[in-house]
Amino acid sequence: MKLKSTPEDFRVDEITSVRPSNGTHALYRLTKAGLGTPEAIAEVLSRWNIERRRISYGGLKDRHATTLQHFSIAHGPKTGFTDRSMQVEYLGQIPRPFHAKDIQANRFEIRLRKIATSQRERLDRNADWLGRFGAINYFDDQRFGSIGESGELIGMHWCKLNYERALYIALAEQNPHDRPREKEQKEILRTYWGQWEKCKAMLDRSHRRSIVTYLLDHPVDFKRALALVRLDLRSIYIAALQSWIWNRWVSTLIDRFNEQKTERHLPSKSGPLALPDLATEDRQQLWRSQWNVRLPLPSARQHHWPEGTLEDLESVVGELGLTVRELRLKFPRDTFFSRGERDVLLFAKDFRANWESTDSKQGQSDWKLAFELPRGAYATMIIRQLYIEGIELESVDDTDGEEQKEIHDAI
Repeated sequence: MKLKSTPEDFRVDEITSVRPSNGTHALYRLTKAGLGTPEAIAEVLSRWNIERRRISYGGLKDRHATTLQHFSIAHGPKTGFTDRSMQVEYLGQIPRPFHAKDIQANRFEIRLRKIATSQRERLDRNADWLGRFGAINYFDDQRFGSIGESGELIGMHWCKLNYERALYIALAEQNPHDRPREKEQKEILRTYWGQWEKCKAMLDRSHRRSIVTYLLDHPVDFKRALALVRLDLRSIYIAALQSWIWNRWVSTLIDRFNEQKTERHLPSKSGPLALPDLATEDRQQLWRSQWNVRLPLPSARQHHWPEGTLEDLESVVGELGLTVRELRLKFPRDTFFSRGERDVLLFAKDFRANWESTDSKQGQSDWKLAFELPRGAYATMIIRQLYIEGIELESVDDTDGEEQKEIHDAI
């Protein structure tokens, strides 16, 4: 079967309660297709000649989809525009920037193509199963686009005060999503790391080159050089570490629920992720009574942990050479671990599924899904868990690394 054969196969509409009233920030609706959020925002900034610091939006939306989202601009123009792949509509004024917290949910409409008719009964059964017991609300691989060839987390080195290694990974390490020119720029830094004058002479004019210019005058001040990386990118690095730990923690707890006999795992950039064994009615009742809970996002700022979970969390963090108390940043003060909680179980609201026969000769159908998820949840995680025991999910063009694409655009 195929996912995202065209952008129309995957539609995401951002739902918000923010309504125009008055204020200094112009609110806009952005509709796009075949274009990532970073590229769309860059087009807005270029067209209106606006500084990046004036614009604010809630999150990244996939380039391989038709998406609707919102953004705001401080003292922005009271107009919109349309081009080949995007439309910007001016909605009115609001008193403050639009942020992720303003997103209530996302509504998805997805068409999965070319599914063997023989698979329909099993997929319908799996959909009913997830409706009853929930999917596991893991962060999907889109969250980990900043992880490069080494598999090392920038945030891990940052917490360990290994500022040079953190900066090296951020600026120079190869990543499977690198574009050709990006590969060349990173190769220069890997080859001449520490030879800052030579690096500066060879690099394109960019944010990366500005950091190298600082190192030319301060050759070993990697601590402050890392702080020169754009704030939103630094936040991505820390979010990736926090999400990686949360995934591993939940997977460890599910392993314990399964009595260490986990047979079903989801492959991921954060390692194999356990799924629960609910083969008997007793296990199902135990699951319902224990697991419809929220777990804190790991951070040294969090002081209270659900009973019986801290030891497993310390074990996961220990694999990184850290303790939970060390999940904090000493510098700079504008970057920190988020506080909050995340549901362990993910239930798709208003789930609808319809079959359309497309090729009777080959016995294939399309499966049209529509559902709503809370902010921060991944529709791809629902789809992956629908397919866990069946055919492989084939994507015409994967969505991994959407955050890494933003990093490329910025650095």
